[in-house]
Amino acid sequence: MSGPLQWRPVLPSASTVTAAGFSAEAPEAALDALFLPFESGGLRWPADGRVLFLRARDGQRLRGVAGRGWLCQQSFRPFAGALERGGLRVGEPGADERFPLVLLLPPRQRDEARALYARALRHAEADGVVLACVPNAEGAKSAEADLARLAGPVRSLSKHKCRAFWVALASATVDRGLLDAWRALDAPRENAAGYFSRPGLFAWDRIDPASALLAEHLPDDLRGRVADPGAGYGYLAAQVVARCPQVEAVDLYEAEARALEPARLNLARAVHAAGRAVEVDVRWHDVTAGLPRRYDAIACNPPFHQGRADLPELGRAFIAAMAAALVPRGRLYLVANRHLPYEATLAARFGEVRTLALRDGFKLIAAGSVRA
Repeated sequence: MSGPLQWRPVLPSASTVTAAGFSAEAPEAALDALFLPFESGGLRWPADGRVLFLRARDGQRLRGVAGRGWLCQQSFRPFAGALERGGLRVGEPGADERFPLVLLLPPRQRDEARALYARALRHAEADGVVLACVPNAEGAKSAEADLARLAGPVRSLSKHKCRAFWVALASATVDRGLLDAWRALDAPRENAAGYFSRPGLFAWDRIDPASALLAEHLPDDLRGRVADPGAGYGYLAAQVVARCPQVEAVDLYEAEARALEPARLNLARAVHAAGRAVEVDVRWHDVTAGLPRRYDAIACNPPFHQGRADLPELGRAFIAAMAAALVPRGRLYLVANRHLPYEATLAARFGEVRTLALRDGFKLIAAGSVRA
């Protein structure tokens, strides 16, 4: 590969993706390390400028090198929005689309990461390069070993406590059987509780105990249209269908696009089991941007962290969005870790706030009488 990129000017960046506190702070250390092989001369940019960046994250470092031939893939809606606002082309590659260079920032969950390596190889040209970067604290050595296991010997460089590692496919020895097996890791599958899920989703292989607590206390007199913001693979919404026979419609909102297919499968199964017509809508959506409909009730286990960092302002932003979406006599049922300081936010938005249950470090709160 040879030839320069068409350079894009660096644009100013926002410090947050949403008012909720999803960090839009670019992973500049990881991006710096990712591009180190080009700075050191170990790699050259594709002559035609075509690059696929899987799980791309916005940042000045990225916007300084990305050209018109780049395609940035990102399944988490707030991060995708940050890339779009940075002037980058965001989307999904076609099934048969191939690139001379595929970049990726592998996730922490190992099966999810292995499926992403397999996807990267599928979208790389036969003589292309696959380049990944992982922080040392997030398992860089294991991640590098996985790519080597799949495609043969890799080269690597380290910077800023991150490791960049890559394979040139022209000389690679790809294990085709392992490639197929790892590609299949991302397919929706039933977890131990019998719900469709996939690796990397929140509580993907089980029922989250906080959500289970909320489900147990769902009143059977809920009616009309109900929302489940931050729905994940759809457990709570499925429980609403099963336990609340007067509910006519359920809307699921989830920022992680990988959760949408399992959620649709779980809701279709729940509606069939209920034996009645229930309208279901599953949307890829950042809840902190507001909800597009009004609801008679909302059941929610809101996210409160990004990675390992607690972001209680994220839950508070969910509360604000949900209060704005409820009809005047609407009801909110919210479950959260006991230590999270949501009471003041709830009291400011609702005339009635009650703690229904405390268990295993979680609190279940019911709120009504929305304040104008």
